[in-house]
Amino acid sequence: MPTQVVEIHVPLLPAPGLADGAYPFPWIDQVEEFLAGLEDAGEAEVFDDGEEDGDVYVFFVTGAGTDRLLTVASRVATLPGVPAGTFAVVSDDEAEETGTGRRVALPHR
Repeated sequence: MPTQVVEIHVPLLPAPGLADGAYPFPWIDQVEEFLAGLEDAGEAEVFDDGEEDGDVYVFFVTGAGTDRLLTVASRVATLPGVPAGTFAVVSDDEAEETGTGRRVALPHR
């Protein structure tokens, strides 16, 4: 039976106002730390390592129902520094490629 996965797609945009030579995507580490904290608290599980996919960076969460996972995705989308335009895709672990599933605008209500 497939395992539900929610993909969190964040536009791969550099953070504004960075010093020359600074890592352009500090929000990736911020989101990874945030998701690790939720995993430690038992709220959701990180399904796989995040990955660059075209013009977005994708984080994967599982381990809870759809509503809770979309709440997690919404919390990610509203973290300070996370680029606007973040969205979720409700999928499963048997999807042949990233982005296959129901697209959900974030923050989810």
